[in-house]
Amino acid sequence: MMLIQKWNSKLKHNNVFRSSNSRYFSNSTSSDVFGPPPTSPQRRVVVTGLGMVSPLGTGVKASWEALIEGKCGVRALTAEDLNMEGFENETLLGTLEQLPSQVVAAVPRGNNVGEFDEENWPHSKDKKYMARFISYALRASEEALRDAGWSPEDSEQKEKTGVAIGGGIGSISDILEAAKLVSEQRVRRLSPFFIPRILINMAAGHVSIKYGFKGPNHAAATACATGAHSIGDAFRMIRFGDAEVMVAGGTESSTDALSIAGFCRARALSTKYNSSPQKASRPFDCNRDGFVIGEGAGIMVLEELEHAKQRRAKIYAEVRGYGMSGDAHHITQPQNDGHGAFLAMERALKQAGLFPDQVDYINAHATSTPLGDCVEAKAIKTLFTEHATSGNLALSSTKGATGHLLGAAGAVEAIFSVLALHHDIAPLTLNLEEPDPIFHDGFTPLKASRKMSIKSVLTNSFGFGGTNASLMFTSPV
Repeated sequence: MMLIQKWNSKLKHNNVFRSSNSRYFSNSTSSDVFGPPPTSPQRRVVVTGLGMVSPLGTGVKASWEALIEGKCGVRALTAEDLNMEGFENETLLGTLEQLPSQVVAAVPRGNNVGEFDEENWPHSKDKKYMARFISYALRASEEALRDAGWSPEDSEQKEKTGVAIGGGIGSISDILEAAKLVSEQRVRRLSPFFIPRILINMAAGHVSIKYGFKGPNHAAATACATGAHSIGDAFRMIRFGDAEVMVAGGTESSTDALSIAGFCRARALSTKYNSSPQKASRPFDCNRDGFVIGEGAGIMVLEELEHAKQRRAKIYAEVRGYGMSGDAHHITQPQNDGHGAFLAMERALKQAGLFPDQVDYINAHATSTPLGDCVEAKAIKTLFTEHATSGNLALSSTKGATGHLLGAAGAVEAIFSVLALHHDIAPLTLNLEEPDPIFHDGFTPLKASRKMSIKSVLTNSFGFGGTNASLMFTSPV
Protein backbone atom coordinates (compact mmCIF):
# COMPACT_ATOMS: atom_id res chain seq x y z
CA MET A 1 0.00 0.00 0.00
CA MET A 2 2.84 2.35 0.88
CA LEU A 3 4.51 1.71 -2.50
CA ILE A 4 1.26 2.45 -4.36
CA GLN A 5 0.82 5.75 -2.51
CA LYS A 6 4.40 6.78 -3.33
CA TRP A 7 3.92 5.87 -7.00
CA ASN A 8 0.64 7.81 -7.24
CA SER A 9 2.32 10.80 -5.60
CA LYS A 10 5.16 10.61 -8.10
CA LEU A 11 2.74 10.43 -11.03
CA LYS A 12 0.83 13.42 -9.69
CA HIS A 13 4.06 15.39 -9.36
CA ASN A 14 5.08 14.49 -12.90
CA ASN A 15 1.69 15.52 -14.27
CA VAL A 16 1.97 18.89 -12.53
CA PHE A 17 5.46 19.30 -13.99
CA ARG A 18 4.18 18.29 -17.42
CA SER A 19 1.29 20.76 -17.35
CA SER A 20 3.42 23.65 -16.12
CA ASN A 21 6.26 22.90 -18.54
CA SER A 22 4.34 21.86 -21.64
CA ARG A 23 7.06 23.19 -23.93
CA TYR A 24 9.24 20.23 -22.89
CA PHE A 25 6.70 17.62 -24.05
CA SER A 26 5.24 16.57 -27.39
CA ASN A 27 2.10 14.73 -28.35
CA SER A 28 4.03 12.14 -30.34
CA THR A 29 3.63 8.41 -29.83
CA SER A 30 6.27 5.72 -29.76
CA SER A 31 5.40 4.77 -33.34
CA ASP A 32 6.24 8.22 -34.74
CA VAL A 33 9.29 8.50 -37.02
CA PHE A 34 11.57 11.33 -36.02
CA GLY A 35 12.38 13.93 -38.63
CA PRO A 36 15.80 15.51 -38.94
CA PRO A 37 17.00 17.58 -35.97
CA PRO A 38 16.56 21.34 -36.24
CA THR A 39 19.32 23.12 -38.09
CA SER A 40 20.95 26.01 -36.29
CA PRO A 41 22.61 28.91 -38.11
CA GLN A 42 26.40 28.99 -37.82
CA ARG A 43 26.78 32.15 -35.83
CA ARG A 44 29.82 34.42 -35.87
CA VAL A 45 32.09 34.57 -32.83
CA VAL A 46 34.32 37.42 -31.64
CA VAL A 47 36.92 38.05 -28.93
CA THR A 48 35.85 40.69 -26.40
CA GLY A 49 38.15 40.14 -23.42
CA LEU A 50 41.72 39.02 -22.67
CA GLY A 51 43.48 37.91 -19.50
CA MET A 52 46.95 36.51 -18.90
CA VAL A 53 49.47 35.28 -16.36
CA SER A 54 52.84 34.55 -17.98
CA PRO A 55 56.59 34.40 -17.29
CA LEU A 56 56.74 37.92 -18.77
CA GLY A 57 54.36 39.26 -16.12
CA THR A 58 50.88 39.14 -14.69
CA GLY A 59 48.37 40.93 -16.89
CA VAL A 60 48.00 41.26 -20.64
CA LYS A 61 49.58 44.71 -20.83
CA ALA A 62 52.70 43.74 -18.88
CA SER A 63 53.21 40.54 -20.88
CA TRP A 64 52.60 42.11 -24.30
CA GLU A 65 54.87 45.09 -23.71
CA ALA A 66 57.66 42.85 -22.44
CA LEU A 67 57.28 40.60 -25.47
CA ILE A 68 57.44 43.42 -28.02
CA GLU A 69 60.41 44.99 -26.24
CA GLY A 70 62.37 41.74 -26.55
CA LYS A 71 62.43 40.84 -22.87
CA CYS A 72 62.75 37.24 -21.68
CA GLY A 73 60.93 35.39 -18.90
CA VAL A 74 63.46 32.57 -18.57
CA ARG A 75 65.79 32.36 -15.57
CA ALA A 76 67.87 29.86 -13.59
CA LEU A 77 66.01 27.06 -11.81
CA THR A 78 66.02 27.24 -8.00
CA ALA A 79 65.22 24.78 -5.23
CA GLU A 80 62.06 26.74 -4.45
CA ASP A 81 60.77 26.14 -8.01
CA LEU A 82 60.67 22.38 -7.43
CA ASN A 83 57.65 22.57 -5.08
CA MET A 84 58.94 19.84 -2.77
CA GLU A 85 57.35 21.00 0.46
CA GLY A 86 57.72 18.45 3.24
CA PHE A 87 60.93 16.94 1.87
CA GLU A 88 64.22 17.23 3.74
CA ASN A 89 66.58 19.91 2.52
CA GLU A 90 69.19 17.33 1.56
CA THR A 91 66.68 15.57 -0.71
CA LEU A 92 65.58 18.86 -2.22
CA LEU A 93 69.12 20.00 -3.05
CA GLY A 94 70.08 16.56 -4.30
CA THR A 95 67.11 16.54 -6.69
CA LEU A 96 67.97 19.99 -8.01
CA GLU A 97 71.56 18.93 -8.61
CA GLN A 98 70.52 15.83 -10.58
CA LEU A 99 68.29 17.68 -13.05
CA PRO A 100 70.09 18.12 -16.41
CA SER A 101 67.98 21.18 -17.27
CA GLN A 102 68.59 24.08 -14.91
CA VAL A 103 66.40 26.74 -16.55
CA VAL A 104 62.74 27.64 -16.09
CA ALA A 105 60.17 30.16 -17.31
CA ALA A 106 58.38 30.83 -14.03
CA VAL A 107 55.71 33.43 -13.37
CA PRO A 108 57.25 36.35 -11.41
CA ARG A 109 55.68 36.33 -7.95
CA GLY A 110 55.44 39.20 -5.48
CA ASN A 111 53.52 42.37 -4.66
CA ASN A 112 54.92 44.64 -7.36
CA VAL A 113 53.15 45.68 -10.55
CA GLY A 114 53.22 42.85 -13.08
CA GLU A 115 53.90 40.17 -10.46
CA PHE A 116 51.56 37.40 -9.34
CA ASP A 117 50.38 38.08 -5.79
CA GLU A 118 50.01 34.67 -4.15
CA GLU A 119 48.57 36.24 -1.01
CA ASN A 120 45.46 37.26 -2.94
CA TRP A 121 45.28 34.50 -5.57
CA PRO A 122 43.69 32.52 -4.20
CA HIS A 123 42.34 34.27 -1.12
CA SER A 124 43.73 32.76 2.06
CA LYS A 125 40.52 30.88 2.86
CA ASP A 126 40.64 29.10 -0.50
CA LYS A 127 44.31 28.01 -0.50
CA LYS A 128 43.55 24.49 0.71
CA TYR A 129 41.15 23.93 -2.19
CA MET A 130 43.29 25.21 -5.04
CA ALA A 131 46.55 24.24 -6.68
CA ARG A 132 48.53 26.99 -8.38
CA PHE A 133 47.28 26.23 -11.90
CA ILE A 134 43.75 26.94 -10.69
CA SER A 135 44.84 30.24 -9.13
CA TYR A 136 46.41 31.32 -12.42
CA ALA A 137 43.16 30.54 -14.25
CA LEU A 138 41.10 32.55 -11.77
CA ARG A 139 43.41 35.56 -12.01
CA ALA A 140 43.46 35.53 -15.82
CA SER A 141 39.68 34.98 -15.98
CA GLU A 142 39.00 37.97 -13.76
CA GLU A 143 41.12 40.17 -16.01
CA ALA A 144 39.45 38.86 -19.17
CA LEU A 145 35.91 39.34 -17.81
CA ARG A 146 36.76 42.83 -16.60
CA ASP A 147 38.28 43.65 -19.98
CA ALA A 148 35.14 42.38 -21.71
CA GLY A 149 32.86 44.27 -19.36
CA TRP A 150 30.87 41.09 -18.83
CA SER A 151 29.44 40.60 -15.33
CA PRO A 152 25.94 39.17 -15.78
CA GLU A 153 23.53 39.45 -12.87
CA ASP A 154 20.34 37.74 -14.02
CA SER A 155 20.02 33.96 -14.21
CA GLU A 156 19.26 33.83 -17.93
CA GLN A 157 22.52 35.58 -18.84
CA LYS A 158 24.48 33.30 -16.50
CA GLU A 159 22.86 30.25 -18.05
CA LYS A 160 24.08 31.43 -21.47
CA THR A 161 27.66 31.93 -20.26
CA GLY A 162 29.99 28.93 -20.17
CA VAL A 163 33.57 28.06 -19.28
CA ALA A 164 36.12 26.03 -21.27
CA ILE A 165 39.47 26.04 -19.49
CA GLY A 166 41.86 23.11 -19.84
CA GLY A 167 45.26 22.09 -18.56
CA GLY A 168 47.97 19.77 -19.75
CA ILE A 169 49.10 18.12 -16.52
CA GLY A 170 47.38 19.48 -13.41
CA SER A 171 49.23 19.54 -10.09
CA ILE A 172 52.04 16.98 -10.13
CA SER A 173 53.55 18.50 -6.97
CA ASP A 174 50.42 17.55 -5.03
CA ILE A 175 50.73 13.98 -6.34
CA LEU A 176 54.40 13.87 -5.30
CA GLU A 177 53.52 15.06 -1.80
CA ALA A 178 50.74 12.46 -1.55
CA ALA A 179 53.08 9.70 -2.72
CA LYS A 180 55.51 10.68 0.04
CA LEU A 181 52.75 10.23 2.64
CA VAL A 182 51.97 6.78 1.24
CA SER A 183 55.63 5.73 1.30
CA GLU A 184 55.88 6.89 4.92
CA GLN A 185 52.67 5.02 5.83
CA ARG A 186 50.99 8.28 6.78
CA VAL A 187 48.13 8.06 4.27
CA ARG A 188 45.64 9.22 6.90
CA ARG A 189 47.32 12.63 6.73
CA LEU A 190 46.30 13.00 3.10
CA SER A 191 44.28 16.16 2.51
CA PRO A 192 40.56 15.62 1.76
CA PHE A 193 41.10 18.20 -0.99
CA PHE A 194 43.82 16.17 -2.72
CA ILE A 195 41.58 15.03 -5.59
CA PRO A 196 39.90 18.45 -6.20
CA ARG A 197 43.35 20.07 -6.27
CA ILE A 198 44.76 17.82 -8.99
CA LEU A 199 41.78 17.46 -11.34
CA ILE A 200 42.34 19.42 -14.55
CA ASN A 201 38.69 20.38 -14.91
CA MET A 202 38.69 22.14 -11.52
CA ALA A 203 40.08 25.33 -13.09
CA ALA A 204 36.91 25.60 -15.19
CA GLY A 205 34.86 24.46 -12.22
CA HIS A 206 36.17 27.18 -9.91
CA VAL A 207 35.61 29.91 -12.51
CA SER A 208 32.07 28.66 -13.10
CA ILE A 209 31.34 28.55 -9.37
CA LYS A 210 32.84 31.96 -8.64
CA TYR A 211 30.77 33.77 -11.27
CA GLY A 212 27.69 31.52 -11.36
CA PHE A 213 28.11 30.63 -15.05
CA LYS A 214 25.77 27.74 -15.87
CA GLY A 215 26.46 27.30 -19.56
CA PRO A 216 28.80 24.57 -20.88
CA ASN A 217 31.50 23.61 -18.39
CA HIS A 218 34.34 22.04 -20.33
CA ALA A 219 38.00 21.13 -19.84
CA ALA A 220 40.25 19.86 -22.62
CA ALA A 221 43.41 17.95 -21.74
CA THR A 222 45.36 17.56 -24.97
CA ALA A 223 48.91 18.16 -23.78
CA CYS A 224 50.48 21.23 -25.38
CA ALA A 225 47.50 21.80 -27.70
CA THR A 226 45.11 22.22 -24.75
CA GLY A 227 44.82 26.01 -24.79
CA ALA A 228 44.08 26.14 -28.52
CA HIS A 229 41.60 23.25 -28.32
CA SER A 230 39.79 24.94 -25.43
CA ILE A 231 39.38 28.18 -27.39
CA GLY A 232 38.40 26.28 -30.53
CA ASP A 233 35.85 24.15 -28.70
CA ALA A 234 34.36 27.24 -27.04
CA PHE A 235 34.15 28.91 -30.45
CA ARG A 236 32.11 25.99 -31.72
CA MET A 237 29.86 25.96 -28.65
CA ILE A 238 28.87 29.54 -29.37
CA ARG A 239 28.66 28.97 -33.09
CA PHE A 240 26.16 26.14 -32.65
CA GLY A 241 24.06 27.90 -30.00
CA ASP A 242 25.21 26.19 -26.79
CA ALA A 243 26.18 29.56 -25.29
CA GLU A 244 26.27 33.28 -25.99
CA VAL A 245 29.50 33.89 -24.09
CA MET A 246 32.39 31.56 -23.22
CA VAL A 247 35.35 32.07 -20.90
CA ALA A 248 38.02 29.99 -22.62
CA GLY A 249 41.71 29.16 -22.47
CA GLY A 250 44.38 27.09 -20.79
CA THR A 251 46.36 27.05 -17.57
CA GLU A 252 49.45 25.26 -16.28
CA SER A 253 51.86 25.18 -13.37
CA SER A 254 54.21 22.23 -13.74
CA THR A 255 57.59 23.75 -12.96
CA ASP A 256 58.03 21.10 -10.29
CA ALA A 257 60.64 18.41 -9.62
CA LEU A 258 58.76 15.44 -11.06
CA SER A 259 57.56 17.22 -14.22
CA ILE A 260 61.00 18.62 -14.97
CA ALA A 261 62.63 15.24 -14.28
CA GLY A 262 60.12 13.52 -16.57
CA PHE A 263 60.71 15.87 -19.48
CA CYS A 264 64.45 15.62 -18.90
CA ARG A 265 64.25 11.83 -19.15
CA ALA A 266 62.34 12.28 -22.41
CA ARG A 267 65.23 14.51 -23.59
CA ALA A 268 62.81 17.29 -24.36
CA LEU A 269 64.32 20.12 -22.30
CA SER A 270 67.20 22.45 -23.02
CA THR A 271 70.43 21.56 -21.22
CA LYS A 272 73.12 23.50 -23.11
CA TYR A 273 72.30 26.93 -21.73
CA ASN A 274 72.20 26.38 -17.96
CA SER A 275 74.84 29.09 -17.48
CA SER A 276 72.95 31.57 -19.71
CA PRO A 277 69.23 30.88 -19.09
CA GLN A 278 67.87 33.72 -21.21
CA LYS A 279 69.51 32.17 -24.29
CA ALA A 280 68.01 28.71 -23.70
CA SER A 281 64.69 29.05 -25.55
CA ARG A 282 65.62 29.72 -29.18
CA PRO A 283 62.92 28.59 -31.64
CA PHE A 284 64.06 27.97 -35.23
CA ASP A 285 67.70 28.62 -34.32
CA CYS A 286 70.41 26.18 -35.43
CA ASN A 287 71.70 25.87 -31.86
CA ARG A 288 68.38 24.98 -30.22
CA ASP A 289 68.50 21.87 -28.03
CA GLY A 290 65.09 21.58 -26.35
CA PHE A 291 62.35 23.63 -24.78
CA VAL A 292 62.29 25.55 -21.51
CA ILE A 293 59.44 24.48 -19.24
CA GLY A 294 57.14 27.34 -18.26
CA GLU A 295 53.88 28.14 -16.51
CA GLY A 296 50.97 30.56 -16.69
CA ALA A 297 47.44 30.98 -18.01
CA GLY A 298 45.74 32.61 -20.95
CA ILE A 299 42.00 33.34 -20.99
CA MET A 300 39.77 34.84 -23.69
CA VAL A 301 36.16 35.93 -23.49
CA LEU A 302 34.46 34.76 -26.68
CA GLU A 303 31.05 36.09 -27.63
CA GLU A 304 28.41 35.74 -30.30
CA LEU A 305 28.77 38.71 -32.64
CA GLU A 306 25.26 40.17 -32.35
CA HIS A 307 25.31 39.71 -28.58
CA ALA A 308 28.56 41.68 -28.42
CA LYS A 309 27.24 44.40 -30.73
CA GLN A 310 24.02 44.74 -28.77
CA ARG A 311 25.86 45.54 -25.57
CA ARG A 312 28.45 47.66 -27.45
CA ALA A 313 31.37 45.53 -26.35
CA LYS A 314 34.92 46.19 -27.49
CA ILE A 315 35.80 43.65 -30.19
CA TYR A 316 39.43 42.62 -30.64
CA ALA A 317 39.02 40.10 -33.42
CA GLU A 318 36.75 37.53 -35.02
CA VAL A 319 37.43 33.82 -34.58
CA ARG A 320 37.20 32.58 -38.18
CA GLY A 321 38.61 29.08 -38.24
CA TYR A 322 39.53 26.11 -36.08
CA GLY A 323 41.42 23.18 -37.58
CA MET A 324 42.32 19.90 -35.89
CA SER A 325 44.24 16.80 -36.92
CA GLY A 326 46.12 13.78 -35.63
CA ASP A 327 49.58 12.68 -36.72
CA ALA A 328 48.80 8.96 -36.16
CA HIS A 329 52.56 8.51 -36.06
CA HIS A 330 54.37 8.53 -32.68
CA ILE A 331 53.67 9.31 -29.03
CA THR A 332 56.02 12.31 -28.91
CA GLN A 333 57.51 12.93 -32.36
CA PRO A 334 55.71 14.51 -35.32
CA GLN A 335 55.89 13.13 -38.85
CA ASN A 336 59.00 14.32 -40.66
CA ASP A 337 56.95 15.84 -43.49
CA GLY A 338 54.70 17.78 -41.08
CA HIS A 339 51.51 16.41 -42.64
CA GLY A 340 49.57 16.59 -39.36
CA ALA A 341 50.42 20.27 -38.90
CA PHE A 342 49.62 20.88 -42.57
CA LEU A 343 46.14 19.36 -42.15
CA ALA A 344 45.33 21.43 -39.05
CA MET A 345 46.33 24.69 -40.77
CA GLU A 346 44.58 23.77 -44.01
CA ARG A 347 41.34 22.95 -42.16
CA ALA A 348 41.44 26.19 -40.20
CA LEU A 349 41.85 28.14 -43.45
CA LYS A 350 39.05 26.22 -45.14
CA GLN A 351 36.67 26.87 -42.26
CA ALA A 352 37.64 30.55 -42.30
CA GLY A 353 36.99 30.79 -46.04
CA LEU A 354 40.46 32.21 -46.67
CA PHE A 355 43.26 31.39 -49.08
CA PRO A 356 46.85 30.92 -47.84
CA ASP A 357 47.99 34.20 -49.41
CA GLN A 358 45.42 36.07 -47.30
CA VAL A 359 47.22 35.24 -44.03
CA ASP A 360 49.46 38.03 -42.75
CA TYR A 361 51.07 36.53 -39.64
CA ILE A 362 51.65 33.06 -38.18
CA ASN A 363 52.41 32.52 -34.51
CA ALA A 364 54.20 29.19 -34.69
CA HIS A 365 54.10 26.44 -32.10
CA ALA A 366 57.90 26.08 -32.43
CA THR A 367 59.12 25.12 -28.96
CA SER A 368 62.91 25.17 -29.61
CA THR A 369 63.25 21.41 -30.18
CA PRO A 370 65.50 20.24 -33.04
CA LEU A 371 62.85 18.12 -34.78
CA GLY A 372 59.59 19.91 -33.97
CA ASP A 373 60.59 23.37 -35.21
CA CYS A 374 61.90 22.02 -38.51
CA VAL A 375 58.80 19.91 -39.13
CA GLU A 376 56.47 22.84 -38.51
CA ALA A 377 58.50 25.04 -40.84
CA LYS A 378 58.19 22.36 -43.55
CA ALA A 379 54.42 22.25 -43.09
CA ILE A 380 54.13 26.04 -43.33
CA LYS A 381 56.29 26.12 -46.43
CA THR A 382 54.24 23.34 -48.05
CA LEU A 383 50.89 25.03 -47.40
CA PHE A 384 51.84 28.65 -48.04
CA THR A 385 54.27 28.02 -50.95
CA GLU A 386 55.13 31.28 -52.76
CA HIS A 387 53.39 33.38 -50.12
CA ALA A 388 55.84 32.02 -47.53
CA THR A 389 58.91 32.86 -49.63
CA SER A 390 57.60 36.22 -50.84
CA GLY A 391 58.42 37.96 -47.58
CA ASN A 392 54.79 39.01 -47.14
CA LEU A 393 54.03 36.32 -44.56
CA ALA A 394 55.34 37.26 -41.12
CA LEU A 395 56.33 34.28 -38.96
CA SER A 396 57.55 34.03 -35.39
CA SER A 397 57.49 31.93 -32.25
CA THR A 398 56.97 33.81 -29.01
CA LYS A 399 58.34 30.90 -26.95
CA GLY A 400 61.79 32.47 -27.13
CA ALA A 401 60.45 34.96 -24.59
CA THR A 402 58.02 32.82 -22.59
CA GLY A 403 59.40 29.30 -22.74
CA HIS A 404 56.88 26.53 -23.30
CA LEU A 405 53.76 26.87 -21.13
CA LEU A 406 52.49 23.38 -22.02
CA GLY A 407 48.69 23.36 -21.60
CA ALA A 408 48.57 27.15 -21.36
CA ALA A 409 50.79 27.78 -24.40
CA GLY A 410 48.09 27.71 -27.06
CA ALA A 411 45.89 30.16 -25.17
CA VAL A 412 48.69 32.61 -24.31
CA GLU A 413 49.89 32.53 -27.92
CA ALA A 414 46.34 32.99 -29.22
CA ILE A 415 46.18 36.16 -27.13
CA PHE A 416 49.53 37.32 -28.55
CA SER A 417 48.14 36.64 -32.04
CA VAL A 418 45.00 38.67 -31.36
CA LEU A 419 47.13 41.51 -29.97
CA ALA A 420 49.33 41.40 -33.08
CA LEU A 421 46.15 41.87 -35.10
CA HIS A 422 44.86 44.57 -32.75
CA HIS A 423 48.09 46.61 -32.68
CA ASP A 424 49.39 45.82 -36.19
CA ILE A 425 52.65 44.51 -34.71
CA ALA A 426 54.11 41.06 -35.41
CA PRO A 427 56.25 40.04 -32.42
CA LEU A 428 59.82 38.81 -32.75
CA THR A 429 61.41 35.39 -32.24
CA LEU A 430 63.83 35.92 -29.38
CA ASN A 431 67.34 34.38 -29.58
CA LEU A 432 67.12 33.71 -33.31
CA GLU A 433 70.76 34.22 -34.24
CA GLU A 434 71.36 31.57 -36.90
CA PRO A 435 68.09 30.42 -38.56
CA ASP A 436 67.66 26.75 -39.41
CA PRO A 437 68.79 25.91 -42.98
CA ILE A 438 65.18 25.23 -43.96
CA PHE A 439 64.69 29.00 -44.08
CA HIS A 440 65.84 30.92 -47.13
CA ASP A 441 64.93 33.86 -49.35
CA GLY A 442 61.96 35.69 -47.83
CA PHE A 443 60.90 32.71 -45.73
CA THR A 444 62.47 33.39 -42.36
CA PRO A 445 61.17 34.10 -38.85
CA LEU A 446 61.19 37.64 -37.52
CA LYS A 447 64.27 38.61 -35.54
CA ALA A 448 62.69 41.91 -34.49
CA SER A 449 59.10 42.97 -33.92
CA ARG A 450 57.62 44.39 -37.12
CA LYS A 451 55.05 47.15 -37.47
CA MET A 452 52.82 46.10 -40.37
CA SER A 453 49.23 45.86 -41.53
CA ILE A 454 47.76 42.67 -40.09
CA LYS A 455 44.24 41.59 -41.03
CA SER A 456 44.47 37.86 -40.40
CA VAL A 457 46.57 35.65 -38.12
CA LEU A 458 47.04 31.91 -37.68
CA THR A 459 48.35 30.32 -34.50
CA ASN A 460 49.48 26.69 -34.15
CA SER A 461 49.59 24.31 -31.19
CA PHE A 462 50.77 20.71 -31.29
CA GLY A 463 50.96 18.14 -28.49
CA PHE A 464 52.26 14.72 -27.49
CA GLY A 465 50.14 11.94 -28.89
CA GLY A 466 50.13 13.67 -32.26
CA THR A 467 47.32 16.12 -31.50
CA ASN A 468 47.29 19.33 -33.56
CA ALA A 469 45.19 22.51 -33.49
CA SER A 470 45.24 25.73 -35.49
CA LEU A 471 43.19 28.85 -34.81
CA MET A 472 42.41 31.59 -37.35
CA PHE A 473 41.61 35.15 -36.25
CA THR A 474 40.71 38.10 -38.47
CA SER A 475 40.11 41.81 -38.02
CA PRO A 476 36.88 42.74 -36.25
CA VAL A 477 33.79 43.08 -38.43
